[in-house]
Amino acid sequence: MCSFNKISAAAAALACAFSIGAAQAAQTRVMVMMSPGFEEGETVEILDVVRRGGSHVDAVSIAGEYVPGAHNIVIKADRVLSMEMKDLKDYEDYDMIVIPGGWTGTDHMVADKRVIELLKRYSKANKFIAAMCAGPNALAKAGIIKGKRITAYPGPKTEPFYTGAIYDPKVVVRDGKLITSKAPGTALPFAFALVDALGGDSATIKKRFYYDELKAWPDGLKRK
Repeated sequence: MCSFNKISAAAAALACAFSIGAAQAAQTRVMVMMSPGFEEGETVEILDVVRRGGSHVDAVSIAGEYVPGAHNIVIKADRVLSMEMKDLKDYEDYDMIVIPGGWTGTDHMVADKRVIELLKRYSKANKFIAAMCAGPNALAKAGIIKGKRITAYPGPKTEPFYTGAIYDPKVVVRDGKLITSKAPGTALPFAFALVDALGGDSATIKKRFYYDELKAWPDGLKRK
């Protein structure tokens, strides 16, 4: 049975009436950052799947409680990041920080001193840091990907940021406690990787999603 305690509008839209792997990940806390122009599909899938994995997940906005996405879908945040640098300590008690993609949203993250400082603190504390699509640009700005294996959305808007990193074109790449993923279409495998990293059971969620059956899906759609 699903427990919707202070769930965001985004997660409520997709959340199912069950939580998977709660025993494994009940004590973990995850902060998913949001900024105007964020990629909605990526963000909602992360919120949904990681909550199903049993973690406490907060959508944290850097600019107001209601956040418009890249395609004008507005999502209500669970928390709003304080404007004061001295208050960042109140956001350091999570086990993982996640930066979704979206070009405009990522640009805001890269330019935000609070976000960059949080990323530096999480790296120094050896906590999980995850980003996908254009999101790793913020990690590069924080100086925490040098010598690390990463993946990200390829192209001129991202690749100049990754000097010093080792780019790997795989769908999801994990290097220690750094987890990155490639594009909107890789949001589900990325979210499953986050669940597993936090000690949850992504295999059970995949089974409920019929995720592994997607391999045969394109052939099933062909007209005879």
